[in-house]
Amino acid sequence: MISAEVGIRVRYQETDQMGVVYHGNYFTWFEAARIELLDQLGCPYRELEKSGYLLPVLHCEAKFKSPAHFDDRLTVLVRIKEPPTAKVKIEYQVFRSGELLCSGNSTHAFIDPKGKLIRPPAVFLEKTKGFSALQETGG
Repeated sequence: MISAEVGIRVRYQETDQMGVVYHGNYFTWFEAARIELLDQLGCPYRELEKSGYLLPVLHCEAKFKSPAHFDDRLTVLVRIKEPPTAKVKIEYQVFRSGELLCSGNSTHAFIDPKGKLIRPPAVFLEKTKGFSALQETGG
């Protein structure tokens, strides 16, 4: 399993009239965590794009358990549990002081600039495998 986390401080503009975070913002936070995961993996999204790999969203969902509010300090945990193929499924959890507020997932395809489904780059597969081994051994 590959994982990373990112801290989020809820901004006033992210809340609605009821003082609750608007649901669409969770997907922005999921993306922030996903970008951090790729950075930690050593495969920044910008570099994947420069190499001709795009990762469009095929599916995304979120399940809300408790609301977040203005100025909350949140942690978004992101995980890839399964080895990527031409697709990769990414899971997310949003916490406030250890309380799970939201869980979700997104599925992305690896495509070339013409929209053709392709396998991930070899370096991504190698780093994913290596990163998984390090986390499993506590390294």
